Amino acid sequence: MPDAVLTVLIAEDSATDRMLLARIVSKQGHAVLTAENGEQAVALFAEQRPQLVLLDALMPVMDGFEAARQIKALAGEALVPIIFLTSLSEEEALVRCLEAGGDDFLAKPYSPVILAAKIKAMDRLRRLQATVLEQRDQIARHHHHLLNEQRVAKAVFDKVAHAGCLSSPNIRYLQSPYALFNGDLLLAAFTPSGDMHVLLGDFTGHGLPAAVGAMPLAEVFYGMTAKGYGLAETLREMNAKLKRILPVDMFCCALLLNLSFSRRMVEVWNGGMPDGYVLDTDGGEPLPLVSRHLPLGVLAPERFDDSTQVLPLALGQRLFLLSDGVVDTSDDNDQLFGVERLRRVLVANRQPELLFEEVLGALEAFRGCCRDDVSLLEIGIVDPDALSPPPMTYSDSGQCAPLDWSSQFEFRADTLKRFNPLPYLLQLLQEIHGLRTQSGALHSVLNELYSNALEHGVLGLDSALKRDARGFAEYYRQRNERLQALNSGYIRLRLRVEPQGLGGRLIIEVEDSGKGFDVNKVLGRPLVEQGLYGRGLNLIRRLSRHVEWADEGRRVCVEFTWEALA
Repeated sequence: MPDAVLTVLIAEDSATDRMLLARIVSKQGHAVLTAENGEQAVALFAEQRPQLVLLDALMPVMDGFEAARQIKALAGEALVPIIFLTSLSEEEALVRCLEAGGDDFLAKPYSPVILAAKIKAMDRLRRLQATVLEQRDQIARHHHHLLNEQRVAKAVFDKVAHAGCLSSPNIRYLQSPYALFNGDLLLAAFTPSGDMHVLLGDFTGHGLPAAVGAMPLAEVFYGMTAKGYGLAETLREMNAKLKRILPVDMFCCALLLNLSFSRRMVEVWNGGMPDGYVLDTDGGEPLPLVSRHLPLGVLAPERFDDSTQVLPLALGQRLFLLSDGVVDTSDDNDQLFGVERLRRVLVANRQPELLFEEVLGALEAFRGCCRDDVSLLEIGIVDPDALSPPPMTYSDSGQCAPLDWSSQFEFRADTLKRFNPLPYLLQLLQEIHGLRTQSGALHSVLNELYSNALEHGVLGLDSALKRDARGFAEYYRQRNERLQALNSGYIRLRLRVEPQGLGGRLIIEVEDSGKGFDVNKVLGRPLVEQGLYGRGLNLIRRLSRHVEWADEGRRVCVEFTWEALA
């Protein structure tokens, strides 16, 4: 690279030395500015902005030390090398030159060879500093651009992620991201029947890469929940989508819940997340919701396990979920906060509204360093009347609703084992504009009818098993076992829609291949004796206009009506 042509400022009070230096620097091919004292040197520098300064230390009006300080201040971040011209030899005087902003010395008498070498060396430093500053500014602009893109993306993501029912009165949550984007994903939404689906997920990594999979996961979660799909179908779809789109080293640990407040039960799937907990109203040992599966996005669809655990719940109980940012918090000795410390906090809690504060206080007392995103979620078990799921929204006007039709289906063993027909049927019924105001009741009733036909009819399960928590777990263990072994049986479902006055009516008939049951005996049992079972039939009677059982309980006919909307 050819030597650069510089503008060099020479400040020397001796006219002879000034002319000598000017001649030496000019012969080296550089432009020269001269000054007789420090004040002139500062003025020339402010006006001409030379790239290098040769500065005599001892000058009248303003000495070289003060001139150097003012020139450095005017130069700002740019490196303008200052070479002091001095006959001083004492160490203290030379140190004073450096402290004033000098970068090198040139002793009298002046050597053209040494001066040329020093100018070249200072120019290399100057260009290196300029390159560093330019690269720093480019990095700063790039960083600002990335942050702005992330803020926009985060605003969009937050609207999607928080589009559900996290603001429900029985939910409290806290999220503390390790980076701008939270790798933890927290979603909650009501099903059409009034149940609540909740997902707490933790993607590998932090920041934007960890949030890449969150958008498609949220899309599947909200879409399938709104259509009435259960956990198994939703889990299979989420796993298949993440397996298809994520790199091989990315996956999502997830804990997914289906909370039924009317039936007082929770269905749980935990794949790689820390244990969640069921907390009793009066304290005591929490019941863990342990991980039994691999995370989402790891297994191919044909190997994915969607089996769930079903547990009974009672009013006042709470579900407490957390991400591993809590238990993996470490202290100065790399000791983890751990599950046992968390469990002690949960057991000691006596004021539910202070639980979050007590967990955070324990983390602070542990003096831990968080190495991951932190999420806490608490869900209270309340009466369903205390919740108000938002009304379903529809994209069509509803003016083209079918008003006079019928259809019938028969679902046999292989279909019953692998397919849930309810979302499909419910979407069909939602095309009837007059039924939309009763969508929650319709979903709940159809879900109860199908569940009773499958569990008590086709599978022959005895609901009396669910009289206590242990029997409840045994009931659902037998349900899964019998369903997998099913090779015969059927559920027939007939739908009939017909005009009635200015409105219409829907008649749903469900028939199963089971042995039947004594309907009057079940309906006549006091609610207090039903314990954890038997609520479904009363729910059907309460939500529908008319219900009638026949064929010893193997067939049930339910009616909904509606009036014409203004």
